[in-house]
Amino acid sequence: MSWEKVVQPSITERGLRVALIFALAAERLSLYYEHSQWLSETQGATLAADWLARSKRTLPLAERRQLSALSDQLARQIGDALSREAGMFTAHEMMESLDPNHQSEIAGALLQECERLLDSIALG
Repeated sequence: MSWEKVVQPSITERGLRVALIFALAAERLSLYYEHSQWLSETQGATLAADWLARSKRTLPLAERRQLSALSDQLARQIGDALSREAGMFTAHEMMESLDPNHQSEIAGALLQECERLLDSIALG
């Protein structure tokens, strides 16, 4: 995965968190459709730490776990709502959208959902 391309130096802290939710959800869906397994919250938090380290950023474990949980929520909603074929297409589209040169309406809508999820914990 080319996470370094997703986190650019000018990204805001909020944008970083939204991008993490999105990227983790994409990874979760891909794993689910390829191996019929979901990442645990801890695995997601560890993956987030690895991605952040590549861009010389960090977030506390508690926050990484919270973002991991939000990505799990989104991924499972997508998995429950779509047929296997549509879910596989969505997962592929999300993974492709981790490249900033790839434009996708699906990814744009899902990024908005990631923002909504992040806002829901900020208000809660």
